[in-house]
Amino acid sequence: MKDPVTLSTGITYDRESIEHWIFASRRSTCPVSRKILPDSEILTPNHTLRRLIRSWCSLDGVAKQLLPAVNLPAVDAARVAELLELHPLAALRQLRAVVEESERGKRCVEAASGAVDFLVSFVVAGEEAHCAEALDILRLLRVSGADLVGRNPRIVESLTAILRRRGDSQIQSRANSMHLLDVLVREMSHDELAALGEEVFLEVVNVVREGVSQQATKAALRVLATACSCPTGRSRVKAVRAGAVAALVEVLLADPERRACELALVGMDQACRCAEGRAELVAHAAGVAAVATKLLRVSDAGRERAVRVLHSVARHAATPGIVREMEEVGAVAELCLVLQLECRRKTKEKAREILRLHARAWRASPCLPPSFHLS
Repeated sequence: MKDPVTLSTGITYDRESIEHWIFASRRSTCPVSRKILPDSEILTPNHTLRRLIRSWCSLDGVAKQLLPAVNLPAVDAARVAELLELHPLAALRQLRAVVEESERGKRCVEAASGAVDFLVSFVVAGEEAHCAEALDILRLLRVSGADLVGRNPRIVESLTAILRRRGDSQIQSRANSMHLLDVLVREMSHDELAALGEEVFLEVVNVVREGVSQQATKAALRVLATACSCPTGRSRVKAVRAGAVAALVEVLLADPERRACELALVGMDQACRCAEGRAELVAHAAGVAAVATKLLRVSDAGRERAVRVLHSVARHAATPGIVREMEEVGAVAELCLVLQLECRRKTKEKAREILRLHARAWRASPCLPPSFHLS
């Protein structure tokens, strides 16, 4: 233990662990006794045990840094409200200390009236120092898209402006902005997705291309996949014009970890549902190959998306050159293997249809089953 505290049940726990149990996991029981805890449960510092721990650390030569030097004052909604009245920069620094100290601090800031609006106002204002502090805090909180919009309808425009910034000093702010934009986009209606400006897609694609951070890249991939799912198709065209297809191909070629690959394939599937997206994919020197190589090497979900992309190309953009390329890069062999795997029926049907559509062109392939030679 670093900071022992006692519950009303009489059981002592480490502060960080029990706060995570109560506030982050939303559990309302004592882990040992299983008794239900009151909503107003108070964590009482166990000073006796704390002194014993400190004494043991001293005797055994353990660094005293293991124990926090002092306990911050208890945080509640009233305390957060007081912090909001301070000078802006002082308030931001105090709020950051609160949310970094414990899960309880985070939940108190989230629940405090006006706290999220207070933070978002600095993002909208765009002043660099205040904006960076506010973004750091918001990144640590669990906020919804509705919380972020609040009284600040210009939040998407403001986040896009931050993504436009360049330089090493802006990396963290851009990553935080990408996270918040992801939160917003996931809760948008189809009409709101269709209304997103091309500048939003341009900056999101830039985050993917530049690899601002691993988490920012995944957030950007989620935004592209979600925005391009809009039924009207307008968002797909905007994403393609912003260079999304080429950026997604580069992600696949870089062979990132599984989740990033899956997200890139989801985005590619959505982009290839429009003619512009398919044209960009087949025009890219490594486009078809990048998708084909993921048919068996990512996951069931990744395989399904890769088959859908190749199905779109085979049905709507299959020039003789592209058909030859699909064989040369191994797509035909991979699709034949898909038919032998345990996977979704619709995935197999699409793979079978691709092979049947171009069986004549691929009849010399040793991988193509004899049944397709009769097609």
